[in-house]
Amino acid sequence: MTTDHPAARQRYWDKYTAPDHGWRIDPRSKQPRRPPGEELAALRSGLGRPVMDSPKMWPYYSTEVDDVLALRDQVSDEQQAEHAALALYGLHQQGQSRPMHRSGLKLGRALRELRREGKYSENALDARVAQLAAATSVPALLVHLRGLVTQLRTVGQPLDYDHLMADIRAWHQSERRPQVRLKWALGYRAWQSKTPDDE
Repeated sequence: MTTDHPAARQRYWDKYTAPDHGWRIDPRSKQPRRPPGEELAALRSGLGRPVMDSPKMWPYYSTEVDDVLALRDQVSDEQQAEHAALALYGLHQQGQSRPMHRSGLKLGRALRELRREGKYSENALDARVAQLAAATSVPALLVHLRGLVTQLRTVGQPLDYDHLMADIRAWHQSERRPQVRLKWALGYRAWQSKTPDDE
């Protein structure tokens, strides 16, 4: 049985990102270990495609196969979530000099930081985040995530891909979506907190 714990196993992004949020150092060359461009391209090949549909991605999956589901030619929610997160990470990390995975920086807060950057209209971004939270299916969720991740990449704003994967997995179960929405709202709407001048 699998667990919701985001650090249950090492994911692709953890292979390259150090605990201090920089790149891991190659023990032989003493140089930063960055994800190769061809690997990121392989991950991006999964954008908009179902899990296992892009053979280039197969070497980068780390989720255990559910044998019972596999016998029925099906995959688990966790497998689907990892596929989506990997593809989004490949998009996010493309052309970036620093890691776009940052442990502890959940989606809501990352989007709040994007809002503070001022590159995009606040009203337009608020609307896009609202559309994300209102998604009624996983495919719709992923379409909105792809657009927002593209915007995050534009300003070099990282996020926690372990938590994003857990959020995507939870979205497969409609009864768990309200909790995910709450988490996103608390992170994103924190900018509305009162300042001393407001009191």
